[in-house]
Amino acid sequence: MNTNDFSRCIEACFECSVACERCASACLHEEEIDRLTRCIELDRQCAVVCRAAAEVMSVEAPQAVRLCQLCAEVCDACADECEKHAAKMDHCRECAEACRTCARECRAFVEERQSVH
Repeated sequence: MNTNDFSRCIEACFECSVACERCASACLHEEEIDRLTRCIELDRQCAVVCRAAAEVMSVEAPQAVRLCQLCAEVCDACADECEKHAAKMDHCRECAEACRTCARECRAFVEERQSVH
């Protein structure tokens, strides 16, 4: 396994983490914050999982496949929630897009690793 082989996935994970942190912070400053509670929770969870996946891939740990599977699932959940608010909030739209990209990259990584073994 060579980190250059999946640098796109590592980048997508870090970019998603940043987008999620930005979204959570922006949501905290929106009116009617109570309707954004789930969005903020998922943003924070997704950011953590994305950073963990990127770090585990960067050290070529064997657990990277399982963590990337989880990352894709968390990204999907976060994107689903952010898309509910995307029409009115650019930060949610941008976060959803980053989450979808990250989920795709993680699934591609998983497929590639599973086909090798």
